[in-house]
Amino acid sequence: MPPAETSRQPSKSIFPTPAGEHWVEALDNGTHVLVRPLQAKDRTREKAFIERLSPESRHFRFLCQVKEPSDALLDQLMKVDEDRQAAYVALAHVEGELQEVGITRYAAGADKAECECAVTVLDSWQHHGLGRILLSHLIDHAKAQGFRQMYSIDSAANQPMRDLAKAAGFTTAADPDDPSQVIHRLTL
Repeated sequence: MPPAETSRQPSKSIFPTPAGEHWVEALDNGTHVLVRPLQAKDRTREKAFIERLSPESRHFRFLCQVKEPSDALLDQLMKVDEDRQAAYVALAHVEGELQEVGITRYAAGADKAECECAVTVLDSWQHHGLGRILLSHLIDHAKAQGFRQMYSIDSAANQPMRDLAKAAGFTTAADPDDPSQVIHRLTL
């Protein structure tokens, strides 16, 4: 969705004005977040974000237990090229500091017409529409890049992702290779 179509308060923004594509979005509880593409300078924020996730949320995001993000994992997560891989970060002022509170990303699959996506929202920021906002920006970007299908492989126990996928129009099926997982698919 173009920046002009989202809710913003440009003259009274509490966020630093970033260059390039960005949106100030209002959550269901009235809190505002800055959404913009992930940048190299976000590496420290990304690490802190992962560390602040609950063990359950970390497991849902990585489908395994991640105690602390390694440099190799951070290298992988920070790699975006806006063509075959993209990521949008949500930032908010928390205790006087601009912190990452959510992120969404996709990476092109082996079939260049599809991409795998992920959405992660900090536990204390869930259930306020942030996942929906992030996924909407990601879907719009994937469509603009010419992808025809988006999918997400998730834990079958991840009810928030199941609800988000359903609300966004994804279909859900059991993963034929792992009964503890589901695959959500969306035709773009």
